[in-house]
Amino acid sequence: MRWDIFCKVIDNHGDAGVCWRVAAELGARGHAVRLWMDDTSMLAWMAPQGAPGVEIVRWSDPAPDVAPGQVAIEAFGCDPPPSFVARMAALPAPPAWLNLEYLSAQAYVERSHGLPSPVMQGPGAGLVKRFFYPGFTERTGGLLREGDLPARRAAFDRAAWLRQWGIDATASRVLSLFCYEPEALPQLLHQLAQGEVATHLLVTAGRAAAAVRRVGVQGHGALRLHFLPLLSQREYDHLLWACDLNFVRGEDSLVRGLLAGVPSVWQAYPQEDDAHHAKVEAFLAWLQPPPDLRDFFRVWNGLAPGALPALDLPHWAATATSAFDRAQALPELATGLVRWAGAGDTI
Repeated sequence: MRWDIFCKVIDNHGDAGVCWRVAAELGARGHAVRLWMDDTSMLAWMAPQGAPGVEIVRWSDPAPDVAPGQVAIEAFGCDPPPSFVARMAALPAPPAWLNLEYLSAQAYVERSHGLPSPVMQGPGAGLVKRFFYPGFTERTGGLLREGDLPARRAAFDRAAWLRQWGIDATASRVLSLFCYEPEALPQLLHQLAQGEVATHLLVTAGRAAAAVRRVGVQGHGALRLHFLPLLSQREYDHLLWACDLNFVRGEDSLVRGLLAGVPSVWQAYPQEDDAHHAKVEAFLAWLQPPPDLRDFFRVWNGLAPGALPALDLPHWAATATSAFDRAQALPELATGLVRWAGAGDTI
């Protein structure tokens, strides 16, 4: 089938990351995908090699005049161009239309997944779109897991990958940091510097690196800082696989952290009305971590005051293994999209 995926990019690039992964996986399965983006600049580092079957369409105004395919996905309620929607409505058999929503472990996801949303006005009046929610239960759209992911992970050479950053992990631990600006970040850096175990902290480019530099820690005591360049999505997977603990943020890296099979700490996107608090608590209810890891999540996300608990990676490993196994057992998102597109009226 031919798919049109529409993506409006915000400054954190998480929406672009999710849309690219979906498009690339559909392309790998033999589908033809047009990925419409209003900003394509991040693809130069996120996906420098492109992907078979994926065509990038610059989402401009006026929108390019192309015939719709069999499936239209609007990512995160971004509203496809009116002219494109009008062409959809004019077809004898309009495309299947899907609103790919945000990932959450909250209860509303099960209730909302698959619900119809009739279009009552505008050029698409009379059409029906459906909500497709990623999630953490069997009654949701599940999580994206590429078909080649197990083979890539099995072939990964951790020691060789770390050597390129000058790291010998035989007598030290390795952590990655991908975050916004958590208030507990100075606590974490101090804890690592004062620890008894030598720690290499691989800091991702962008907001995480800027936040670390503002703290003013250059790496001292047991802490060694490594500031990374922008990484492609595949290289980011390698980073997660190479580390003993990963700090992840947002949506895409949360899933990748779970699929790495090692302990991870997630920072939800901070919202002014504290709506992210409910998202964190719902995820913790799914994760079922031990009390110290649960407390670490809450302090890291600003849900609770106080000190960060000490890192206890051996103790947290069982949670990571369980989360990995449960994530693998969930519905696979791309498979669900293809099934939905073929089913037409139901998910």
